[in-house]
Formats: sequence, structure tokens, C-alpha cells
Amino acid sequence: MKLNGYQLPLLPSLYRLLQMKQLLRLVGVFLCVTLTLALNGAKATPPPNIVSKQDIQDAIQKYGLFAGRRLEAWQQLVNDNVNQPESVQLRNVNNFFNEVRFISDIDHWKQTDYWATPIEMLSTDAGDCEDYTIAKYFTLKALGVSEKKLYLTYVKAIRLNQAHMVLTYFKTPQSIPLVLDNINKRILEATKRSDLVPIYSFNGDGLWLAKQRGKGRSVSGGTRKLKAWNNLLERLKTQ
Repeated sequence: MKLNGYQLPLLPSLYRLLQMKQLLRLVGVFLCVTLTLALNGAKATPPPNIVSKQDIQDAIQKYGLFAGRRLEAWQQLVNDNVNQPESVQLRNVNNFFNEVRFISDIDHWKQTDYWATPIEMLSTDAGDCEDYTIAKYFTLKALGVSEKKLYLTYVKAIRLNQAHMVLTYFKTPQSIPLVLDNINKRILEATKRSDLVPIYSFNGDGLWLAKQRGKGRSVSGGTRKLKAWNNLLERLKTQ
């Protein structure tokens, strides 16, 4: 403050007023940040435990240290993606399981057709098309993707001239499904997979005879007709 050209000191009360304004400003910023964090925390879904410590220990004892590491990585995949958009979840889950090496059931399990649980697949670091599809299906369900959007789909792989299984994802019931596959590892719309001919699809809700690029017509009896699927579900109850 100046008077006749001389600088006068600010009054103590004015100092206190300026300090109070600065303090109120800092308090306001602090409250805004705290409220934002609280709201984000309230919206966040805690990740489910898809594999137990006992599962990890059992895998290490039976298959070695790296089996346990793979199961831990699976849990970390879920932890990192539980609150991500579905498009990100699809990509990351597809990429994760496609790193597992392919092996036929006869070489792996000494059976012509064995549907492995995700723990069995990751513990042995090996699987065939059904195993990739099953693992992706249950992981995406654990991440909160609705079962109504996910279908295990049997197809004919034209170039390989053999039966094959993929996971299909319907964003809406009318959407063209996306295909999650271990042969062509890119996620593409079914209309862009002319190398695949759909035969039938199913999930926990039922079994459908596939129409071209769609879910298809419901089959009486549903998944009760799928012995391998029901055997898998029984083994999952013990894990």
C-alpha cells in the first residue's frame, strides 16, 4: 500500500485475510480430489479370485514352478482388466490364452477328446481349440461379461478341413458376432471369417444350431446333450 509515494506495510488483518483465501483454495482443491477418488472407488468392481493359493501350490507340486507362475498371471490378468471396457477385456483375454502352446488331446491327455479346465490348460501350458475357447469363456464371465453375449461355437475350419471351436461375442443380440480364435489370432467379425462355417453354439443358457454368422435355432434339451461340456462343469466344481 502506498501513501504519498511511500510503501506502507500491509496491516496484519490483511495478511490474515490473504492467508485465509489461500487456505480455503487449497481446502477446495483437496475436497474435489477426495470426492473424485471416492466416486471412482465406489464404481470400481473388486476383482474375483479365480484361482486359489491351494490351486497354485497343487500346480507347482504336480507340474513345476512355472505352472504356478502361469496361474498367478491368470489372476493378474483378471485383476488388471475387471474394470476395463469389454473391447479391452476381449483383446487382452484373447491374447493371453493364445500364448499357450497348441497340442492335440491324444498327445496331451491320451484321449481322443478331453475338455480341459482353465487350470489344467495353464498348469500344463498346452491345449487344443476347445481348451482355448473354454478358458476365454470362463475368464470373460469372471470379468463381468454377460453370459448372454458369449457362445462356444463349433465350426468347420475350411482350410484345415476339420472341426474347430471358437468363442463368439455378441455386443447386442442383433450384432454381428466377433470371433476369438487360436488359429487366426485377430478378433474379427464373423462375416470376415469366410474360412469358418458355423455348426452349433452353446453356453450355460442352452444349445443352438447355428445359422450363417448368427446364434441360430434353439435345440430341445440344450446343453444336457453335450457330455463333454457337462463333464467339464463337474470337474470345475472340484477346483
